[in-house]
Amino acid sequence: MPVESYHSHVSSFVAKTLPVLARKAGAALAAGCTTVWKPAGETPLSALAYAALAEQAGFPKGTINVVLTLDKVAEVGETLCKSKSVCKLSFTGSTRVGKLLARQCSNNLTKLSLELGGNSPFIVFDDAKIETAVEACILAKFRNSGQTCVTANRIFVQEGIYDRFAEALADKVKTLKVGSGLIDGVFIGPLTHERAVEKALSHIEGGQHLHTNYNSC
Repeated sequence: MPVESYHSHVSSFVAKTLPVLARKAGAALAAGCTTVWKPAGETPLSALAYAALAEQAGFPKGTINVVLTLDKVAEVGETLCKSKSVCKLSFTGSTRVGKLLARQCSNNLTKLSLELGGNSPFIVFDDAKIETAVEACILAKFRNSGQTCVTANRIFVQEGIYDRFAEALADKVKTLKVGSGLIDGVFIGPLTHERAVEKALSHIEGGQHLHTNYNSC
């Protein structure tokens, strides 16, 4: 099918987490839409790899268009939101940016699919198998170095199993190897930028503060 016969355009924005563009773009492409992809500027390689593979597979030129930028993110986003050629926009990222995109899309009533924020809980009940619960928690919290939109940010453990679970989880975390993701055996690789490092450190400091206050009660 020639590109000219495609009937609409879909834009996809993703944050610096898992490569979800395939999920977003697949339905649009199957419906005969051309697409514009805007991956995070810090993590563009997955999007570029998808686009290259699609071209090798025979997708017509122009069906997939990748826009990369680090310092013009707001300008690119506003242009796509306000373009009358874009019939739908899909975004995965922060609630703050989602609200901004919704406002910018409002004049054209551009359709939106938003996956925003994320404060996923991980819940462990008294009848859970410790080993299974710990393994699941490690994957939920530490996969992709904790940089996914479904990362477990809160862990709730029932009182009867709390001590055993906490001890087993701490022992398991101590075994996780930190280093370059290119080295075999490394489980926790680098964070995407300095802001992510600062956020992680702030969580650690907050946890230490809560622990100190709890013990002093």
